[in-house]
Amino acid sequence: MKQDLQIATLAGGCFWCLEAVYQEVDGVHSIVSGYCGGTQSDPTYEQVCSGATGHAEAVNIFFDPDKVSYEKLLDIFFVIHDPTTLNKEGADIGTQYRSAIFFHNDAQKQHAIKTIELLQNSGVWDSQIVTEIVSASTFYEAEQYHQNYYRDNPNQQYCQFVVAPKLSKFRQKYLNNSKA
Repeated sequence: MKQDLQIATLAGGCFWCLEAVYQEVDGVHSIVSGYCGGTQSDPTYEQVCSGATGHAEAVNIFFDPDKVSYEKLLDIFFVIHDPTTLNKEGADIGTQYRSAIFFHNDAQKQHAIKTIELLQNSGVWDSQIVTEIVSASTFYEAEQYHQNYYRDNPNQQYCQFVVAPKLSKFRQKYLNNSKA
């Protein structure tokens, strides 16, 4: 892996959605789907889905800050999910689907706070933003079948009805048929 890559850890509903979108962002080197913010070591998908571990479905985004800024990653994050619904994204309900920014340093924390303040004051959202801003804890990589899920399963029903619309929204706002 390139030495000057940085990491962003975000949770905003199902990790398949976040992964699919960020895979299209120029400057993103790789993405790992997994679990963050909980108390149990090495949780499984089934354990996280039970809500008992406290983890959120999240993604680690490894990015080149010379090509894409952390602020841009946050901007995309707030476009592709609803940060005003507590422990819910669409039909996915539970603490594992909460909106969270897991910061890795003080600069990321400050950017997250500023971004949320600006969005809240802009009136973009009618309701209060409930996105958590918390220090990144141990990130556990999800099972292999969750990695590259949309790329490997584009015709799966959830991908067609949930992931594809988020990807389309992202492409319309950021790509205009080119990389973000």
